[in-house]
Amino acid sequence: QMQLVESGGGLVQPGDSLRLSCAASGRTFTTYVMGWFRQAPGKNREFVAAISRGAASTYYADSVKGRFTISRDNAKNTVYLQMTSLKPEDTAVYYCAANALVITTKEEQYDYWGQGTQVTVSS
Repeated sequence: QMQLVESGGGLVQPGDSLRLSCAASGRTFTTYVMGWFRQAPGKNREFVAAISRGAASTYYADSVKGRFTISRDNAKNTVYLQMTSLKPEDTAVYYCAANALVITTKEEQYDYWGQGTQVTVSS
């Protein structure tokens, strides 16, 4: 089993920045592709970003491209999501997830999930 614990969420104003962290334990972090997903109230969970094992490749949803940056520190077993120019429509619970196979946007292909952290963007 792999445990994933997100942190860094909160209430911010439109245009602000926020950095989410996800600490992993229980499995060899470097063997997992990591992803971030989010779920807004009344909506399905959606892909946000993913990063390959060695951080050479990253993928983003069109809605966050240019504003969000995913990164990982394999020495610290942690993946990050730097969010800038936040908008009210970014309000959601943000989840990190781990996938042992391929870098993918499909949530059904992720094996482990964190409990989520709330991000609220409001003036």
